[in-house]
Amino acid sequence: MSASSDVAGPVLPRYGERSLAEVLPALAHAIGVPGIGAVADLGLPPVRAAGLLLVDGLGAELLAAHPADAPFLTSLATADPLTVGFPSSTSISLASLGTGLPPGGHGMVGISFRAAGEALLDSLKWSSYGEPDPVDLREFLPPEHVQPWPTILQRAAAEGVHVTSVSPAEFRGSGLTRAALRGGIYHGVHALGDLAAGVIESLSGPGQRLCYAYHAHLDSLGHLHGPGTLPWRLQLRQVDRLVETIVEHLPPDALLAVTGDHGMVRLTRHYDADVLGGLQHGVRLLGGDPRSRHVYTEPGAEADVLAAWRGVLGDDAWVVTRDEAVAAGWFGALGDYVAPRIGDVVVAMRGTAGVTRTAAEPTISTLPGQHGSLSPAEQLVPFLVAHPG
Repeated sequence: MSASSDVAGPVLPRYGERSLAEVLPALAHAIGVPGIGAVADLGLPPVRAAGLLLVDGLGAELLAAHPADAPFLTSLATADPLTVGFPSSTSISLASLGTGLPPGGHGMVGISFRAAGEALLDSLKWSSYGEPDPVDLREFLPPEHVQPWPTILQRAAAEGVHVTSVSPAEFRGSGLTRAALRGGIYHGVHALGDLAAGVIESLSGPGQRLCYAYHAHLDSLGHLHGPGTLPWRLQLRQVDRLVETIVEHLPPDALLAVTGDHGMVRLTRHYDADVLGGLQHGVRLLGGDPRSRHVYTEPGAEADVLAAWRGVLGDDAWVVTRDEAVAAGWFGALGDYVAPRIGDVVVAMRGTAGVTRTAAEPTISTLPGQHGSLSPAEQLVPFLVAHPG
């Protein structure tokens, strides 16, 4: 048992008030799209065109800690960040962003989770998880069935809005894109220049326009080198200039919002589930990521597994049952089909600890930067708005 540096309770997602799920409905409302449903007040002015840039890995605490590297973003910063939902990882966050629903509603509940039968779905690659030769599951588990709700992009396009996604070309038609962000025109890009140009062009034409854009590399460098390191900071500078460039070219009747899908922490404590027997007994499947785990137990073993994981991880984790996690609001309201996708035991790591798997997950287990849990560093992301008019 070890003491964690995280002495506070978990940061609970503010579903329905100020989470990622409220962003695209608020932008659609700002451009006058009817029929999106309840819209949280995010302080957006009415405009003709609205864009959203999602910067993967842009946490509110990280941005606040590096103002000299992001002077333009810092000038837009507000005092009240968003929460991203649980787990605080990319596929879950993008599904909430795209659908306007919490994870319990859209059903994307982990980086890997039990989507059907006894197989784990890798929700980033949309392939079988934990196998030497992963199988593409887009045919066997169609993304539109795993996440069946229409997206905000689809709903806006159906209302006659010109909808564009400006995102890396290699993600066109991916399982995650189809599940979380289907709808509108997909504009594939390759570098910062055509990302900026794609956003500017998508917001500059006539009529109501809604644009979603995605930048991945801040997250990549945070994973590889650690958040706050020199490579990460230099990438943040590139992101800052990217946003400034887009805003410089915005039409006066358009706005650009910027947010992240999670923050990040640097791991200093590792619990290897492929080595520690206390984390193996009674476990049928182990999903999630190093900061948030779904533990699927053998029949009748839930109580023993719960006690074992609590004993091994001690103060380095919140370890609860599925029912406790749901009752506490970690996932938001659950759809009828979602409960079996959540682990019998749910683990959210505290401080800077992680549950790694050096045999089953050799690459991710070596990365210093991680995210997925309920700490402020991971949960809180900025919500920045630029409006030239």
